[in-house]
Amino acid sequence: MLNVKFKNMSKVKIILNGEEKILDQAMSVAELVRILELDVKKIAVEKDLEIVNPDQFSEVILDEGSRVEIVHFIGGG
Repeated sequence: MLNVKFKNMSKVKIILNGEEKILDQAMSVAELVRILELDVKKIAVEKDLEIVNPDQFSEVILDEGSRVEIVHFIGGG
């Protein structure tokens, strides 16, 4: 389970790709992507059924009950 530690904050439950995850605080999509070590050029993010533009990752906040889907682009030939 994803656990991110911060001091003096209440825990936040989100649903990430259908699985419950507990964060130690609300955070931006950009922070979650950074923690998960994902390449922003190779993913698409949806929060609460709305696509999040990569330019908005740092402004969109994941808080209690947020439903997040992250899709990875895979190239092939």
